[in-house]
Amino acid sequence: MRSNSRTQGFTLIELIVGIVVIAIVTLVVTVGMGQLFRQSVDPWQQVRATEIGQGLMNEIMARDFDENSNVGNQYVRCSEGSGSCTTPAPCPTDGSTPNAEESQRKQFDDVDDYNGLRLTGAELSGPSSNHYNGFEAWVCVSEKAANKLKRITVTIATPQNSTLELSAIKGNW
Repeated sequence: MRSNSRTQGFTLIELIVGIVVIAIVTLVVTVGMGQLFRQSVDPWQQVRATEIGQGLMNEIMARDFDENSNVGNQYVRCSEGSGSCTTPAPCPTDGSTPNAEESQRKQFDDVDDYNGLRLTGAELSGPSSNHYNGFEAWVCVSEKAANKLKRITVTIATPQNSTLELSAIKGNW
């Protein structure tokens, strides 16, 4: 004797409806998560921009106040007998360094040499890495008090087009 039992399972329509529901839920979740992913990148970019800015600022602050400063056994300020201090030119935007007496960055010996310096990600990362691709840095040096103070401003742009600005004052002491 044969029994007329129905087989258990899903119909094709039930499977298609289930797949559509799963697709809609997945879409909603990924759109919501995409916003979170973009927001989580910003703090990392800010940390990297700070690293770049602080490193560049340390490099600049380690240099002499002025080309005419006499550093030797006896430090003589540029305004006290070793010649007059140079006045930084207005900050250029084309990447030129108007006050640089030296032709290469590794030869810069005073803060004025950095005025207008513009560096891209490859120049910031170095030849063996690409940690700072998409970043850009530029430096502006301006006089605050005649022969006494110079303001150094380092601006860093992140790949997301946000900017971070660091400033320091270099004194002629």
